[in-house]
Amino acid sequence: MRRGWNRRDVIVGVSAVAAAGVASAPQARAALQRVALPPPRTDGGLPVMQALMRRRSTRSFATRPLDPQTMSDLLWAAFGINRPETADRTAPSWRHSIETDVYACTAEGVFVYEPKAHALAPVLDTDIRARTSSMTFAATAPVVLVYAADLARMAKAPREDQVLNAHVDAAIIGENVYLFCASAGLATVILGSIDRAGLPQRMGLRVDQIVTFAQPVGHPA
Repeated sequence: MRRGWNRRDVIVGVSAVAAAGVASAPQARAALQRVALPPPRTDGGLPVMQALMRRRSTRSFATRPLDPQTMSDLLWAAFGINRPETADRTAPSWRHSIETDVYACTAEGVFVYEPKAHALAPVLDTDIRARTSSMTFAATAPVVLVYAADLARMAKAPREDQVLNAHVDAAIIGENVYLFCASAGLATVILGSIDRAGLPQRMGLRVDQIVTFAQPVGHPA
């Protein structure tokens, strides 16, 4: 285990994975432990105008992992709950569909962010960062966020409208991540060059889920 995550907090015993295979979702859930994130730090940081000045795309990442507090802050900024009384989020969504799930792909495996619990639930015990995008640098980032939209949650509309607005919603989440990274001194870039057919299958997504974007995050190299 690399520094930054405590093995006892993340893994209760990783199952052996066949050299050419990917663990199934049930196997992964048995092997990985749910991670309770520390409360996000919702004060401090750069003023928004300064963060906008520093916002940029970076395609080179140090291998140093993100510590749990930074991961907590990152995921909350991306699509966390900022109004507990209504469970509304830090990013808007089309017709309040809240259709996007944020997956965190790390060296330990794949987790899905649970905003209400502010926790990471296990999905796969396999490192798929290198397979999230055709951009090879994605594999070097300590975490690759993958945005998946569940079209079944979206308001009734033609599928093309759902798909378009799901991509818009994910792009807004991606900009939240950009601004957080600018404020925290981290590197990121949003990627559309993803395997839209293979990645959902690899991650064990539901039939109504589509992958919209991937976004590596890490310390600048």
